[in-house]
Amino acid sequence: MDVEAALKPKHEARRDPRYDILFEPVKIGPLIARNRFYQVPHCNGAGYRYPNTVAGMRGVKAEGGWAVVCTEFCSVHPAGDPSPTGHARLWNDDDVRANALMVDAVHRHGSLAGCETVLTGAYTHNRDSREIAYSPTSRPSPLGDFPSHSRTVSKAEIKEIRSWHRQGVRRARQAGFDIVYLYVAHGVSILHDFLSPRTNQRTDEYGGSLENRTRLIREILEETREEIGDDGAVAIRFSLDEVIADRGMSKEEARDAMELLAELPDLWDLTVGYIDWPTSRFAEENWMEPWLAHVRKVSSKPVVSVGRLTSPDTMVSLVKRGLVDFIGAARPSIADPFLPNKIKEGRPEDIRECIGCNICIASQFMVTPVRCTQNPTMMEEWRRGWHPERMNIARSASSVLIVGSGPAGLEAAQALGKRGYAVTLAESSRELGGHLLKVTKLPGLGEWIRVRDYRLSQVQKQPNVEIFLDSELTAGQVLEFGFDHVALATGAQWRADGVGRRHAFPLPRHERSVVMSPDDIMNGAEVPGPVVIFDDDHYFMGGSLAEVLVKQGHAVTLVTAAALASSWTMFTGDQGFIQERLLKSGIEIVPNTDIMAIGDGSVTAECIFTGRRREIEARIFIPVTSRIPDDRLYRELVGSDEKVPPQLKSLTRIGDCLSPSTIAQSVYSGHKFARQLDESPESIMVKREVQKTDP
Repeated sequence: MDVEAALKPKHEARRDPRYDILFEPVKIGPLIARNRFYQVPHCNGAGYRYPNTVAGMRGVKAEGGWAVVCTEFCSVHPAGDPSPTGHARLWNDDDVRANALMVDAVHRHGSLAGCETVLTGAYTHNRDSREIAYSPTSRPSPLGDFPSHSRTVSKAEIKEIRSWHRQGVRRARQAGFDIVYLYVAHGVSILHDFLSPRTNQRTDEYGGSLENRTRLIREILEETREEIGDDGAVAIRFSLDEVIADRGMSKEEARDAMELLAELPDLWDLTVGYIDWPTSRFAEENWMEPWLAHVRKVSSKPVVSVGRLTSPDTMVSLVKRGLVDFIGAARPSIADPFLPNKIKEGRPEDIRECIGCNICIASQFMVTPVRCTQNPTMMEEWRRGWHPERMNIARSASSVLIVGSGPAGLEAAQALGKRGYAVTLAESSRELGGHLLKVTKLPGLGEWIRVRDYRLSQVQKQPNVEIFLDSELTAGQVLEFGFDHVALATGAQWRADGVGRRHAFPLPRHERSVVMSPDDIMNGAEVPGPVVIFDDDHYFMGGSLAEVLVKQGHAVTLVTAAALASSWTMFTGDQGFIQERLLKSGIEIVPNTDIMAIGDGSVTAECIFTGRRREIEARIFIPVTSRIPDDRLYRELVGSDEKVPPQLKSLTRIGDCLSPSTIAQSVYSGHKFARQLDESPESIMVKREVQKTDP
């Protein structure tokens, strides 16, 4: 059997003619995009630090069929330095060479490369460059995570800003970019600061009236046009509504501003608000449509917009109704870089749909190369040589048993199947999905089931992968079956004793106290109120359980040692939405507080700063603190001497069975195991970027 030929993707299906409109070429000024799929600028946590990693990622997007592939926001001068977050730079000639790597990777596959040039304003602290940030009107940084303050820019300095932007455009063209952006969105750029009445309180010709507040945008737009020449295009990324109080720019005024600039750019890239990437917990696909209705009346130039679009039918509808010319995507292009090609090849069922969890955005905010729950190869294209659609060929005819069908087990099964191994997946219950089956029934998390559904659809196409349900295996059975390799993806269970970040030992507990774990609640246990939840996990679980219980009619108190409920979700961008929903639901949030003991009908709470204690009524106490790996089968197999049984070539724990973490980490764990099985140590080494010294 020719293994390589057998594993080669077979794309014999014919594209549904309903989707033909998505593959029409579209003009952008003097340029032609080969189809309507447009990867809008999005951050990736790597930026100028890891240019090869960025180039590898963007190049795969172009290979996957995105006709336009853009950078993240690209700083043109040290006075606009958003460090420590990863971002692109065009400060000097070294940066030109670094960005050219991405341009070459994108051009190699026939796509256009776009550069989102920007000079940040009061938003940034310039922690790397140590330059004082400029602003139309002096103000503190809205980020609030560093005590910095911008200064009011003078008219002479406005000329400098224009010069810096022009130099950035020149460098972008030297790097080979086809499209150059002006960034007037998200409250990040100084151009947006000048446009917004909230941040621009000047009284000269650059402030006051809308015409004055658009003056700098117009000047830089005209200078960009001169610098671009006849063979490049100019785009504007523009917020259609600030969606904030305190005298922010309204939807109506944003329309008027767009009308003043209507025909000047070659393309409008439209966003809404400071956060145009809400999680699926709070926004459905195509959530931006209500803001797009007037756009075609304002400008004849092509329009791209986003909305976590993954459905080809929704895309076609948007184009046919004239709301957009391009299907813009950031998160969906991360989850599946080959989304366009899968539609083109008549296999939309193979799309890895974005689940809207925003782990990608959290990575960026944590100054880490982007991760993705659905796509474990994201940002590993160059570093590890991983491709989202191609697996390395099996190195042997070995058989593999995977025990457990959660995110790690399913990912390992489908990836090993693609490599060509004979795979058996054993699941103890009657349904595949592991803890996803419970988590996705929590409020707003239904789209997370796509993690299960995509992998199941892939496994069902692979004749070399067998699935056995209702099969709880013993150590003896595992060894009797005669598999070469065994991977245990048996998951983890929530603790009920309070051990977690705050407590290394179980909480003192009255003998008549009633304690339930998150698993008990998700399994449908009957709960008499009132309830106290102690959230020491700080991700989605504590707040989600509180929502479930208050909807059942219980009085719920959420206690957390953090200052905010579900505090880690600040990184995913939905903490404010969560806090608002909890408070409006009548849930009492008790921040900066620890739980010290579990009593009979109450818990003892203690302020983490003062040590003051009080009793909170609680018939039920639910600690959301930590999880314990369910590795009993592993322990039985390795025995007291902790050695792999001689009958096996390898025994591996993956996912939560190895270390409880996010769903994204479990998927990555399963994928990494599948990629590295039978591979030599040298072939799985991570390539290192060569760091350059900045001026």
